Amino acid sequence: MTATAKTTHGSGAMVKAEAVHKSFGAAHVLKGIDLEVAPREVFCLIGPSGSGKSTFLRCINHLEQVSAGRLYVDGELVGYRQKGDKLYELRDSEVALKRRDIGMVFQRFNLFPHMTAIENIMEAPMQVRREPKAVARARAEKLLDRVGLADKANGYPSQLSGGQQQRVAIARALAMEPKLMLFDEPTSALDPELVGDVLDVMRDLAESGMTMIVVTHEMGFAREVGDALVFMDDGVVVESGHPRDVLTNPQHERTKSFLSKVL
Repeated sequence: MTATAKTTHGSGAMVKAEAVHKSFGAAHVLKGIDLEVAPREVFCLIGPSGSGKSTFLRCINHLEQVSAGRLYVDGELVGYRQKGDKLYELRDSEVALKRRDIGMVFQRFNLFPHMTAIENIMEAPMQVRREPKAVARARAEKLLDRVGLADKANGYPSQLSGGQQQRVAIARALAMEPKLMLFDEPTSALDPELVGDVLDVMRDLAESGMTMIVVTHEMGFAREVGDALVFMDDGVVVESGHPRDVLTNPQHERTKSFLSKVL
C-alpha cells in the first residue's frame, strides 16, 4: 500500500520504501513497508506502540539496517551501493556523509549536558563540516531565534524545560541544513503544557517547505498540518490517505479500533 500527497512537488519522491523488512532476531518488526514521501510533504505515522513506526524511521537514516527491501532518500539508496544485481554496504564514513542531509529529533532530547544551547547547535557544523566558529554561531543564533529561544543561548540543558530542550534539539538538527527531517514522537516525553511550543516550531517548519516524517500521537497536529497519514500496526501499513480522511472516516476495523481509543 502506498501513501502519497494529493499533489507531488518535484519530479521524484524524497523517501521511497520498497518492501522494507526489519527483523531483530526472531522478532519480525517491519513486514514489507511500501510508501512514498514527496518533497515538501508532511508525512505522519501513527499506530500503537510496537507497531514498527520508530524502527522504520531509524531505517531511513541507516541507524538500523533493513533486513530486506530497499529504501531511497532523494533518489539514492540508503546504506548501500548497487552494482549490477548486488548490493554492497557503504562504509561508515560514506553513511555518515549521507546522514548529514537527514535531521532527526528523538523522544528524548539527547543534548550534550556540558554544552550551552548555542554550543549544542554549533557542534555538528563545526565538527562535521569544519565550519568556522563565527559562521556556525551566526546560524545557531538565527535558529535559536526561530525556535523562540534567543534568550536561552547560554543556558545549559539542566536549566531548560523539556519543551525548551526539545526546541534546541530541533534547532540542532536544522543546523546541518538537512533536506529531510525525521521526528520520533517529539512531544511524548513532555508535560502537556509544553507540547504546544514544540508543535508550533514544527508547524513553522512545515510552512517553510521542509519535508518531514513525523511519528506522533498528536492527532490534531496530523489533521491540521499533515499532507499524508499512515496507520501502522504489527509491522504493516494498515491504512493510508489524507489525514482528515483517515481520522474522520477510517475504512479498516483495526484503524477504527485504534482511533476510538486516542481521539
